[in-house]
Amino acid sequence: MNAFDYFFEHTSGLDKPFLVGREEITYKDLYSSCLSLAEWIREKAGTDQHIFLMSVNNLFFLKAYLAIIKSGNTCIPLDPSIEKENFRYIHDLTQPRLIFLTPDVEKRLELSTSTLNILPGSEALEYKAPAERGSETDFDRELCAEIIFTSGSTGKPKGVMISHKNLIANTSSIVEYLQLTPDDRMMVVLPFYYCYGLSLLHTHLRVGGSIVFNNAFIFLGGVLKSLVDYRCTGFAGVPSHFQILLRKSDSFKQTKFPDLKYVTQAGGKLAPIFIDEFREAHPDIRFVVMYGQTEATARLSWLPPEVYDRRKGSMGKGIPGVELRVVNEKAEYIKPGETGEVIARGDNIMMGYFADEEGTKNAIRNGWLYTGDLGTVDEDGYIYLTARSKEIIKVRGKRISPKEIEVVILALPEVIDCTVEGVEDDIEGEMLKATVIVRKDSIDSLTKDRLINHCSQHLAMFKVPQTYEFRDDLTISPTGKKIKKV
Repeated sequence: MNAFDYFFEHTSGLDKPFLVGREEITYKDLYSSCLSLAEWIREKAGTDQHIFLMSVNNLFFLKAYLAIIKSGNTCIPLDPSIEKENFRYIHDLTQPRLIFLTPDVEKRLELSTSTLNILPGSEALEYKAPAERGSETDFDRELCAEIIFTSGSTGKPKGVMISHKNLIANTSSIVEYLQLTPDDRMMVVLPFYYCYGLSLLHTHLRVGGSIVFNNAFIFLGGVLKSLVDYRCTGFAGVPSHFQILLRKSDSFKQTKFPDLKYVTQAGGKLAPIFIDEFREAHPDIRFVVMYGQTEATARLSWLPPEVYDRRKGSMGKGIPGVELRVVNEKAEYIKPGETGEVIARGDNIMMGYFADEEGTKNAIRNGWLYTGDLGTVDEDGYIYLTARSKEIIKVRGKRISPKEIEVVILALPEVIDCTVEGVEDDIEGEMLKATVIVRKDSIDSLTKDRLINHCSQHLAMFKVPQTYEFRDDLTISPTGKKIKKV
């Protein structure tokens, strides 16, 4: 079954709104529009092609994303603020046939016309197919539905290939453990080029719920007002969302949200102190701690709110259909109190990394996804993360490769070496710190402001380090590796 047909299996004829807010559309109209656009895509690109999608969350994104999946092609949603260098790398690697994007992105990236670019208002979105094909019972669900690019440990983006089967399996699991219904309405602040954000779209489509977009979380008053005005029953965020809501404004704790039933948190570990603050301020709202990876489509585990007090700090257990283990280097179960790597198995595990056989073999071994996250277990099998074995840093739920930032800073002639790491921060949870080794004759001339300006010209803003430490000495080990000073 095509994932599109699964999403709309029970909802394609509903007159009920799916998208609510500044832009609105019913299930029936969304389904019909996507079928027509899917036929247009087939006529222009055929099938089994790569198609880019670059836009903030809006109706244009919804129609394009769903139509690409329905058309039998592979959707590659990219951050609309992607750096030119990363865009060129992914473009050359995947060779897209079509690009759906907004005018501001097209202008910033200075795209040529060698690839057909489809903008909002294009004839493609007004196309009426003479014979739209409905549900396809013989569709191969093992086919790749989308490729989500994340930061890799080498600094180059890694393309996670997600099949129709992966999308169906993970959507089904999330719907089951969250017990979603047609009455659920989700406030969406997470972008749809991020697997966590996409999971909100998939699950609410499946159950006949609805969603509300808010692309301006920095304006907290607007977010709180929308939660109340649109009677949202759910909110999903990464750690920094909750830290900002709880610490940067008193309004969130004081506002009553009569319709908000639950919130979910993933995209990195949120310190229990913030969860305790939330639960104290809003005791009637269920706080659901979750853990996942793009390589697992979105979700791997959850911690039921009812057991939070007894399992504080735990990421929980595997969601329905997912088996989780914590193993040692011999792939043997660890004992409570020991540390090992978290591995996972289920129909939600990715097909592999695009054009990266070695990376795929390292990540998936004997049918198990090796997450690269270290953890321990208690006597009842609840898992507690202790560290990350990979070099990836998570800031605001986004995965960042330190090497990518280090390369930019090392381009300055005064810099001898640079180490970028994540450090704890009360608001962000984890923020970026750059330790810069500078030539002794330049230690006074290379300033924090100059580094920020330099990084801003080459990196997206969330990748620019917030704190800097300058040194004129570099300590290395006998093997030549640099030693980080604590």
